[in-house]
Amino acid sequence: MNLFMRNEYLKTIKQRYVKASKAERGLILDEYCRNTNQNRKYVIRKLSPKMSLVKKQRKARQKVYHNQTIAELIKIWEVLDYPCGQRLKPVLGQMVEKLKALGEINPSNETITQLLKISSATIDRRLGHEKEYLHRKRFTTTKPGSLLKAQIPIRLTDWNLSLIGFVEVDLVAHCGDNVFGDYVNTLDLTDIASGWSEQAAVWGKGQRNVFIALLSLRKRMPFTWLGLDSDNGSEFINIHLFNYCQKENIEFTRARPNRKNDNAYIEQKNWTHVRKLVGYQRLETIKQLKSLNDLYADELRLYKNFFCPTMKLISKERIGSKIIKKRESAKTPYQRLMESSQITLAVKVRLKATYDRLNPVKLKQIIDLKLSQIKSNNFNLKCNPKNEMLLVTKYVI
Repeated sequence: MNLFMRNEYLKTIKQRYVKASKAERGLILDEYCRNTNQNRKYVIRKLSPKMSLVKKQRKARQKVYHNQTIAELIKIWEVLDYPCGQRLKPVLGQMVEKLKALGEINPSNETITQLLKISSATIDRRLGHEKEYLHRKRFTTTKPGSLLKAQIPIRLTDWNLSLIGFVEVDLVAHCGDNVFGDYVNTLDLTDIASGWSEQAAVWGKGQRNVFIALLSLRKRMPFTWLGLDSDNGSEFINIHLFNYCQKENIEFTRARPNRKNDNAYIEQKNWTHVRKLVGYQRLETIKQLKSLNDLYADELRLYKNFFCPTMKLISKERIGSKIIKKRESAKTPYQRLMESSQITLAVKVRLKATYDRLNPVKLKQIIDLKLSQIKSNNFNLKCNPKNEMLLVTKYVI
């Protein structure tokens, strides 16, 4: 007998119990306690005339933020690709000002005041029903590199992660459910200190194609490289990249075999910048390769680096069985570069000019349109690896 049934049973016998004699009350109590196994003294208190069996309705909490505020919050949340409250709150005021100036939103003064006042916890609570999560586990396509690994040191904590220019790189396979045949891969690269990320689509995992794509990504980035860290795949552990890093005075390191946490920064970007957008389906056509490169070289890099905030870990301390983590306030990679003393004034002026001309709503719309075209089944002409080389030369900033 569940709680609801016991309460209904108690309401039924209470009418008889109040009017009954002392002897009859004892019989009623015996009957009820035998059927429900409840404590006799507890039942006597519940059957007291002063005790009400009707559950009091909890007074509804008065809403602080009106519907228009939440509607505008959802718009900004969608434009920034659904960040959590801790990432959204620090950039909310800046985005309200930016989108209002562009005419994408038209909030009242009261709505703006509420948007600036809302906390990160309230953001998560009010947007909780809007969130959907997708977790999929996939196999790895990384194959061990050559004996050259012995000359490339393993990086653990040797780098100064506060310096801009130390980057991690990885390759994401768009092979579907099998690795046979030829297919498109995404070369993913991120700067550890600022979070600035770049991507390029390559055909296959050949050393030459990956090396050419890596050079093109270096040209796009608004700062010089100090170090390059990769996994142990043969697409990175090769003589071409090794000699290039030595020539350019770039510190070339690698992760430990089968330790994905050694490349934690780029593994995060593999999800947020590639898998979350492109998905897991197989890409094996000429148009898909070109369209993906067009998306990476234009809209996606601008949208992610200028408008999507990220949080960086400041410290981590173990207290007993708990790990206490402290993170800095969420910032975009663009904001970190503008605040850094390592970036020259000329580069900052160029970055500011680029930021002023961008519209995050339009960027998001174009990204969604291009992604739908890439994922469609209209691309039926497969790539020829002899003719389709990756040459990404666009340099916006």
